[in-house]
Amino acid sequence: MKMNKNYRKKRKVETVEEGTDVGKKEKIKIGTRDIADACLSFERPVIELEKMLNELRSSAEQGIDLTGEIKSAEKKVEKALEEIFENLTPWQRVQVARHPLRPYTLDYVSYLTKDFMELHGDRRFSDDRAMVCGFAKWGGETRVCIIGQQKGRDTKENLLRSFGSAHPEGYRKAMRIMRLAEKFGVPILCFIDTPGAYPGIGAEERGQAEAIAYNLREMSDLTVPIVVVVIGEGGSGGALGIGVGDRIMVLENAYYSVISPEGCAAILWKENSKAPEAAQALKLTAQDLLGLNLIDEIVPEPLGGAHRDFVATAENLKKCVNRALADLQAIPRKELPALRYQKFRKMGAFASKKV
Repeated sequence: MKMNKNYRKKRKVETVEEGTDVGKKEKIKIGTRDIADACLSFERPVIELEKMLNELRSSAEQGIDLTGEIKSAEKKVEKALEEIFENLTPWQRVQVARHPLRPYTLDYVSYLTKDFMELHGDRRFSDDRAMVCGFAKWGGETRVCIIGQQKGRDTKENLLRSFGSAHPEGYRKAMRIMRLAEKFGVPILCFIDTPGAYPGIGAEERGQAEAIAYNLREMSDLTVPIVVVVIGEGGSGGALGIGVGDRIMVLENAYYSVISPEGCAAILWKENSKAPEAAQALKLTAQDLLGLNLIDEIVPEPLGGAHRDFVATAENLKKCVNRALADLQAIPRKELPALRYQKFRKMGAFASKKV
């Protein structure tokens, strides 16, 4: 509990410091839907207050002096957001990680990089659109290799992207591009956002498990820096297939778990209604993962989540990634695999009991 309180204080300080820069930038809307039409159940009280605030602002534009009322309404909105988002349950964080307006991989790529060139195909079967791979200039300067899972904004795009669940050819494409990055000494940046690898029969026939296992082995041996960021869902082996890195970060309201809460509930209790209990038991939140030393850093999100202020979230992510890249590029390339191996060997807590 002490760790969580300290983290909250740190998050508030960083948000204030970065807000001076971010506030000057135009707010970017993610997707075409309005937040009132895509809000989560526990967000509803805030949405109602925001509607009242917007009505007051509309009246003020017509020449009515409502300065006091507007300020009061703004304070109520901020207080409601604090009460809700500072006390989210693990299950509620899972819901925020799945929010339909949450930024996806290509949103961050578009905002944080320049000259992104996407590469396609695994040279064996086909091109998996659920896995985005290519090269870009991070911050317009540093060359990076981008690997990330991409979801869709509507039904048509979700079918094209397989709802962010990659097939074997997606993981093989990712490794092909990572090997290319290694050849040219380019650091790799992985964006994880998937409920899990694609579970269809075709995917299994083409070697889904082998493709993920192969990536685990090969990523551990790459001689370039690898930074991994969980931006939304980090589900099971589908996430691990591109998740072996030197620095692992998780956004504040993202999750990283061996199985989805629904999948866990279906196995243990035979019913999906137990998903909230499963989420609590799985210790899948960023705060839990940091406490267990499974990740290196939590990327702060603005109050209300990444879907409410994409620019602030992207700027926070940029700051964390820049720091990680600077640290890793100071390490000789030949030493990276051994350090990466040691990092993962230290994960987990074990206890022995005499019989």
